[in-house]
Amino acid sequence: MVNPEKTLDILLLFELLCNSHIVDHVICRNCRPLLLARESQPRGLDELTFVTMDQTKENEDYGYDLFPERKGSRLKKGSVAERLFTFNHKCQAMLHFAVNSSPYAKLLLSAMNSSGCKTFKDRHFSCEDCDGTVSGGFDSVSSQIVLCQNNIHQQSHMNRVVTHELIHAFDHCRAHVDWFSNLKHLACSEIRAANLSGDCSFSNEVSRLNLGLKQHHQECVRARALLSILAVRKISQEYAEKIVDEVFEPCFNDHAPFGRIPHSKKDAKFANRDYDNRQRYYANL
Repeated sequence: MVNPEKTLDILLLFELLCNSHIVDHVICRNCRPLLLARESQPRGLDELTFVTMDQTKENEDYGYDLFPERKGSRLKKGSVAERLFTFNHKCQAMLHFAVNSSPYAKLLLSAMNSSGCKTFKDRHFSCEDCDGTVSGGFDSVSSQIVLCQNNIHQQSHMNRVVTHELIHAFDHCRAHVDWFSNLKHLACSEIRAANLSGDCSFSNEVSRLNLGLKQHHQECVRARALLSILAVRKISQEYAEKIVDEVFEPCFNDHAPFGRIPHSKKDAKFANRDYDNRQRYYANL
């Protein structure tokens, strides 16, 4: 039996621009989310995307066990026990700093607000304990960004995970994304997130010992998108490569809402400034 208080706590509040209505699913045994995006290195599995899964698919392995609290936390949200015996307090503090200081996050939140998808930190972000191999995810069922409080220990890591998941949320807001049955949609959002979030920055690639010169950024983005699909879909690598190749060019060149690839924090600040100026320009027309 579903607890009414628990049900209210996971109602969907995101208003989708494309559908002009509020979808109010609750997470339960028969409407589990699907996970997207895995990296080869344990510390690098930072971004996963949830999508709804129908009952006929519930026995397939989509990695849902990586987010055990999506099945219902044993600790009441906001309880003293949760604050004392988990990393929740530190996670909330880093999240607050990220959404208020990161130029990446600030631009994405502003763009979502302009698109009709106003976000609230207490409602649309959730710090939870996760499997040790993941750092975050986007749950399209409840339109929540999940941050793995037991795996995110540095502010820079938090900033990057928040940015990556906000890109998925932005795509969810602005377009008819079929997360579950359309592999091209799924691959496109992962390509965009890897390209625009800083996942493939020079410093991150050096830390992974992935070094290259010619079109290294493109190859990094392609590889991460490919790994993401293979992690959650039982398809051959050849077929996954075909899907990524089919959508790579248009999705790699879709820089919304940044208008450019923000290779650094300085680039993101310029993009944020340009976005704000664009809004003022349109307001004066």
